[in-house]
Amino acid sequence: MSLALVASPPGHAHEIKPAYLELTEASNDIWEVLWKMPIKGGIPAPMEPTLPTNCREQGERVSFEVAGARVYRWRLACAGGIDGLPVAIAGLQHSMTDALVRIAGIDRPVQTVRLTPRQNSTLVDVTPGAGAIAWSYFSLGVEHILLGIDHLLFVFALLLIVIGWRRLLATITAFTVAHSITLSVASLGLVQVPQAPVEAVIALSILLLAAEIVRTQFGRPGQTHRSPWLVAFGFGLLHGFGFAGALTEIGLPATDIPLALLSFNAGVEIGQLLFVVGVVCVGYLAIGVAQRYRQLVRLAAAYSIGSVAMFWTIERVSAFYL
Repeated sequence: MSLALVASPPGHAHEIKPAYLELTEASNDIWEVLWKMPIKGGIPAPMEPTLPTNCREQGERVSFEVAGARVYRWRLACAGGIDGLPVAIAGLQHSMTDALVRIAGIDRPVQTVRLTPRQNSTLVDVTPGAGAIAWSYFSLGVEHILLGIDHLLFVFALLLIVIGWRRLLATITAFTVAHSITLSVASLGLVQVPQAPVEAVIALSILLLAAEIVRTQFGRPGQTHRSPWLVAFGFGLLHGFGFAGALTEIGLPATDIPLALLSFNAGVEIGQLLFVVGVVCVGYLAIGVAQRYRQLVRLAAAYSIGSVAMFWTIERVSAFYL
């Protein structure tokens, strides 16, 4: 079963567009190939699979384009099989993206490997373990949240509003629980939500938090200041659908959906925790230096966050009509 090839809407601030190579054994030594190249800036990424030298193409390649990617399908005849032979993505080492490789032989476990610019090849494993799948999706989860500027800005805005360790812990926990719920149900196909409106409302949620920071600084705190955990939970449900959109674009291995989903979610949480700890540490280090400018710094941060969020909101809403 192929990974889902789902287009991501314009204006994403947190795109994960890995290349994807799938080898599926149709019969003895006959393999079906699916190759997906991400398109960035209207140009397909300059990459190409390097398959075992004993494999020969049968027939012509079929190609088509989905939003954000060029997809190719073809068939290989590999005399003697491909066990223990190298599979690589030529050109990956010169790119800024990753690639997922999925190898599904007959009567054997599925092998899923994440290739990177530093490690652009792997060997076909006869008995792959679950650890490779777990690590691949865990690292993708960490990468997604740390590159997800919109999600990080939302968390950062919460940190500027919440005062006290207990309230901060409750708020971050509520956000985590909420987006874990919607990430799971959406990735499993139990709930279907259009991505374009989700991305627009995520941007709007950041704008609302920025406005809340400004109101609080001028002595007019709102619901987020009074019950930050409640607001974090509500918006966390929305952000979970955003995470699910990225995971759907990447895809879930049909035979290991629970493991891949759990690993991706764990990666998101670890990445989020690293960000929170980093921001809190920097904040404590700066207290002594910027104590007298605290309100000014908060206002400057709020207006900066709000400006970026407003731009994203307009951009993503405009994308509905393009």
